[in-house]
Amino acid sequence: MRISAMESSSTTAGGARRQATRQKLYEAAVTLIAEQGFSATTVDEIAERAGVAKGTVYYNFASKTELFEELLRHGVGLLTASLREAADGTEARGGTRIEALDAMIRAGLVFIHRYPAFTQLYVAELWRTNRAWQGTLMVVRGQAVAVVESVLREGVERGELSAEIDVPLTAAALVGMVLVAALDWQAFQSERSLDDVHSALSLLLRGRVSGSR
Repeated sequence: MRISAMESSSTTAGGARRQATRQKLYEAAVTLIAEQGFSATTVDEIAERAGVAKGTVYYNFASKTELFEELLRHGVGLLTASLREAADGTEARGGTRIEALDAMIRAGLVFIHRYPAFTQLYVAELWRTNRAWQGTLMVVRGQAVAVVESVLREGVERGELSAEIDVPLTAAALVGMVLVAALDWQAFQSERSLDDVHSALSLLLRGRVSGSR
């Protein structure tokens, strides 16, 4: 499993090396924590899996908790960027807001298919309330849901969607639908293709959100 890094053209050589190191640590941490849980995973194990010295972990992150918090921020940031790119791409092609939502569903499925271990961790952490990173998790979750909210509001404003739609709740429901359906697909219906799962969720979207038949 690999969580791709987003790079800037202005990144210095030193910054690029540090980002590559952080990338290794993210990948090691998400794999180990998915396998054995956060509490059971040690910094030594993360360093060994990443192929770096233990001191390198602490050079980049003050603690295991900070590493995991940044992992959540990084991963959900990538998901948010994928959703935004899908919406913007549909807008550039002159598509409707329903088509944008459909594209976002597919983008979410692609992300989850690519990063299943991270997605499992993210969903599990959403149900916990006693973690040090709970505040960060709520912020990054809000950023992802906000992308969907903006598309729903535009759909209402354009008359494509009913003005009776509860935008915040519907946005959260759509994100949750994709997360849960995709994890069920990965765990229990892995023989189904991404296109097949997307088609099923697309029907739900068009029947429930747009009101079409």
